Amino acid sequence: MIKRAVNLVEASATESALKVISTEREGLRVLEEALAGPLAAPFCNAVKMIGDIGGRVIVTGVGKSGHIGSKIAATFASTGTPAFFVHPAEANHGDLGMIAQDDAILAISWGGETAELQGILAFSRRFSIPLIAITAGVNSTLARNADVVLLMPKVQEACPHGLAPTTSAVLQLAIGDAIAIALLEARGFSPSDFRTFHPGGKLGAALTHVRDIMHTGDRLPLVAVGTSMPDAVKTLSHKHFGCVGITDEAGKLCGIVTEGDMARNLARDLSILNVEDVMTRNPKVIKGDALATTAAAMINKHGIGALIVVDDENTPIGLIHFHDLLRIGVA
Repeated sequence: MIKRAVNLVEASATESALKVISTEREGLRVLEEALAGPLAAPFCNAVKMIGDIGGRVIVTGVGKSGHIGSKIAATFASTGTPAFFVHPAEANHGDLGMIAQDDAILAISWGGETAELQGILAFSRRFSIPLIAITAGVNSTLARNADVVLLMPKVQEACPHGLAPTTSAVLQLAIGDAIAIALLEARGFSPSDFRTFHPGGKLGAALTHVRDIMHTGDRLPLVAVGTSMPDAVKTLSHKHFGCVGITDEAGKLCGIVTEGDMARNLARDLSILNVEDVMTRNPKVIKGDALATTAAAMINKHGIGALIVVDDENTPIGLIHFHDLLRIGVA
């Protein structure tokens, strides 16, 4: 009896979850239609307005709209659009001083009649600070005062009572993300720029360039063509990378000798051989401006332990080892 009751609860919970997702997906579909129609022009105006300011985007909202606003502000800031969140209640008690005339305000309120927003609305009008509204209240106080109104379509909340902001919050989040990415693309914001604002964690590691972690100078295991295998083994052993790069007369990389190459040649007398007799020609290489994730993919694909880093002339400038990728959390 108890087990059957648990199964019924699980079935009911799953059914509820599917209904929520279906309802919110339908809301996003309606928003997509609006962006392809009447919402397109004000959306473009909002992106242009933010792109033209010399200051920051001040995002504000109360309750669930405020939580969504905090996330939108964080997304703006991490994608090249300076922004921060100001709570309307705090703004009414001194934080209006954080807003400058070269800023723009993005106010979020589903109904558009949030009392706490009145102070910011009045401040924006008094000092002619651009005001963008995200609201579903077409004739609301917020909409009437805004320079640009991103009018959200009326949608069904996923809450069975139609009370808890659910679908509406998803739409607010989606339109905020859409603005941020439109600005990112307009500015040509690159992975390198992105890493500037995300130096930590997995994301920062994934956006690390090979040149930032490669071994250079005296750490490079390099010998010239004509070097005897005993001397090459000494270099390989001393540098501790399990390989040694071979350069030609012009200093260009022409081969590599790895511990695997030596193992495959154990039947031969290595003491009388030179590196060109053993080396793997045309070894796998990588450029310094490649991402660490690219290096990890190459190492995994080819089953090797290290990559020689070369410049545009195929001159060795560094080495990246599997352990370097492990250290920063990429591999």
